[in-house]
Amino acid sequence: MTSRRTLLQGAVLGAATALLPTAARSATAPAAGPVLRLPAPTGPHPVGLRTVHLTDPTRTDPWEGGAREVMLTVLYPAREVQGRPRVPQLTPAAAREFADLAPLVHPGLPASGTVDWGAVLTHGHLAAPPLPGRLPALLYSPGGGDSRTLGTSLAEDLASHGRVVVLVDHPGDASQVDLPGGMRDTVLRGEPDPATFRTMIDTRVGDLRLVLDRVLGDGLAGLPPAPTAGIYGHSAGGTAAVSTAHADRRVRAVANLEGYLDLDPLDGFDRPLLLFRTDGFDGADRLTRSWAGRAGERALLAGSGHWAFTDYAALIPALQAAGLVTSTTRAALVGTADPAARLAVLRRRLRGFFDAHTGCARSVWR
Repeated sequence: MTSRRTLLQGAVLGAATALLPTAARSATAPAAGPVLRLPAPTGPHPVGLRTVHLTDPTRTDPWEGGAREVMLTVLYPAREVQGRPRVPQLTPAAAREFADLAPLVHPGLPASGTVDWGAVLTHGHLAAPPLPGRLPALLYSPGGGDSRTLGTSLAEDLASHGRVVVLVDHPGDASQVDLPGGMRDTVLRGEPDPATFRTMIDTRVGDLRLVLDRVLGDGLAGLPPAPTAGIYGHSAGGTAAVSTAHADRRVRAVANLEGYLDLDPLDGFDRPLLLFRTDGFDGADRLTRSWAGRAGERALLAGSGHWAFTDYAALIPALQAAGLVTSTTRAALVGTADPAARLAVLRRRLRGFFDAHTGCARSVWR
């Protein structure tokens, strides 16, 4: 689901977040500009990061044929991180592409060459040794047309509190995905018609079930198999998360961050469900109708726009403070709420929900 703005716009935004905050300067960096940083995770553990490429030979990619591929970022609580560098959110090639796309995706974002998107670092340390034991897992599906990296800050926080979190890119509708065979761009140009949206969600459900097979089976990225798994997703990712749980009982709980639920009947859905929305979403009427009568916990981010569930909640106010984004652009994308206070509410509510329904590191180790 795209938030009623064009999918192409969502794609570029996703890429933008991908680049987020960082301290280093890239080789192609602009001569000057703000230094953007993602909010640090709040948990007791440092975060490790590994990138994984999966191929599913049983499925054909609906967008360009061939075996279906996905790219993953796996974040997890690390035992120690000494000597392990922090990982950039985007590869240099993806960062260059995003710099050109960002102002097209969301008019009002800084022009190419204004911000050093390629200098953004995650808080994940490359291949750091993980904490011992089998840890609960969470899968994340981003918004329609967005990159998986748009969910970095929230995922890092969940990992720092004792979970394995897997960010899933969906090549074809994702803004750009740096696959081993080369860069893959989005096929979406504008709002998808019903058939295209149906293909998007069905493909994402297949991707998420593939990742569940690995996370709960032999383990992923060299980590032990997880004892439990939940899914959360933003926008179209929220739609896909609920559809996946409806199709696959291995999913213990689902958090839907402002995704429509009118694609499928979802008859008999009985898993714990968190329905989280903002008060500034331009698809609010459809969202309200699609959630009507649906059992689940309700939560609201006040003073917020649709992308307040993503890293843009911190990024765009920083760009505004640097004079590179107007108050109108900020209000339209993420709202006017205080970024730190809003993020604390989102992190706390999501952690509490998954603690209650999928377990946490403390309960697993007991």
